[in-house]
Amino acid sequence: MLCKAPECGRLPALLKDHVTSNISVWVTVLAGGAGTRFWPLSTSRRPKQLLNLAGPRPLIADTIERVRGFVPPANIRVLTGAHLAEPIRRATGLGDESMLIETRARGTGPALAWAAWEIARSDAQAVMISLHSDHVVTPTARFRDILAAAADLARRDDLLVAVAVPPDRPETAYGYIRPGEALSAPAGHTAYRVAAFVEKPGPGDAARFVADGYRWNSGIFVWRAARLLAELGTHAPGIARALPALERGDVATFFDQAESISVDEAVLERSTRVAAIDATFDWDDIGGWEAVARRNPPDADGNVCVGDAHVADGAGNIAFADSGRVVVFGVQDMLVVRTDDVTLVMPRSELGRLKQHLKDLPARTTRATDDGGAGPDSP
Repeated sequence: MLCKAPECGRLPALLKDHVTSNISVWVTVLAGGAGTRFWPLSTSRRPKQLLNLAGPRPLIADTIERVRGFVPPANIRVLTGAHLAEPIRRATGLGDESMLIETRARGTGPALAWAAWEIARSDAQAVMISLHSDHVVTPTARFRDILAAAADLARRDDLLVAVAVPPDRPETAYGYIRPGEALSAPAGHTAYRVAAFVEKPGPGDAARFVADGYRWNSGIFVWRAARLLAELGTHAPGIARALPALERGDVATFFDQAESISVDEAVLERSTRVAAIDATFDWDDIGGWEAVARRNPPDADGNVCVGDAHVADGAGNIAFADSGRVVVFGVQDMLVVRTDDVTLVMPRSELGRLKQHLKDLPARTTRATDDGGAGPDSP
């Protein structure tokens, strides 16, 4: 059941200098997918959000801890598949009422439409924050400060607000935001209309975007739940046509009928109500094996070793031992990963094509770490 008590979702007192008081705020966390770009460590049965890739706890546990106290547990919803609900409950301590179980993977558009519908039927004015379960964010205080400022902007101007990250390098794995007209924002923050969302660029364009002041699209969004539903009706007929199924309480039919599409493509790239606010916290999308190199200190030769892993007479390697021992001699710029069932060896230069390479493997190989599942899913 959704919490309907007046105090549910009210921002804590320490944040009221930044936001309008009495805003009802909910947090949704996208936690589906297999994290194919972390194969063979991550699979559909043990996806990356359940792995300790950035510290002693699973990524999903860190994500939930960042919003505890910002909103009450009753206002947290995790969107995931049925097979992941119990592992996520164990990792986070959340109850059954916090799980929104997708009956079918259809992308972030339908998933967030469902979450918005559930929230809006409880409180038509509620502000909804959408997070991913696999981000690394520090420090938490700055993260919460940005969410509070974004919630204020979303409520005050009825905008769809993206959290934008000023880049520190050209990056081809992220989408970009081109800033537009400046907007009034709480003191100490920078907000603006979004002139354009740009898909993942090649190396040349990425360097140009950084030089021209583009931001990374973090995938963190803040909006009134009712506003997202209205924008879906205007810009995303492939989702809007399925919403009557939710009115009937038929979630399965909603996911069967809704178009498979991201919320970016369905709404954000089409709406005229999109704004962004610059992050003041450190952010990393743990999207693939290169993130391990960013999150762990290298040795003098640029090798990153995790677990019982060792490199001799080599440089620029990532050696990851999830099980057993990994020893690498005399090679450069390689990824070597060992799990209980699979050992992966590949050049780091090919990591961007890992998902594509997996499609060429025999099904029994990609199932080896998946408890008999159907192979890697889309991250």
